[in-house]
Amino acid sequence: MAYSDLYDTGFKERNKGHFAAIVRVALANGNFSEEEKIFLDELANRLDISQEDYEKILTHPEKYPINPPYLEEHRIERLYDLARMVYVNHMLGPKQKDILRKFTVALGFSGDADMIVNKALSLLVLEVDMETFIEEIRKLKH
Repeated sequence: MAYSDLYDTGFKERNKGHFAAIVRVALANGNFSEEEKIFLDELANRLDISQEDYEKILTHPEKYPINPPYLEEHRIERLYDLARMVYVNHMLGPKQKDILRKFTVALGFSGDADMIVNKALSLLVLEVDMETFIEEIRKLKH
């Protein structure tokens, strides 16, 4: 097996864990809305989750390991990616803040999740790059 195969497998497994964690968040109230389902479909596609894995994860997300980002910068990067998907596609309509708040808490951000979500969305309106996003969220947290 080539080294690149090991990397690809590990990367795919982390994506499955990341996706399963998001599914758990979406299912926190027992089920997910049609808007959340559309978001999950898009996210699975972006994370290169196969249809078979997608169905398994939706059925039993608890069977997949959660690989939460340890470093604050990685958590902010994930927030940036998720926030962009929520914002750019406007899939969730008025629910975009609610689901982004859930993801913010699930990513391990402590403090005022509403303030972080509002700042994240305002930065996306300004079309900032990832480095600026990371810097601004860090300022907000400290």
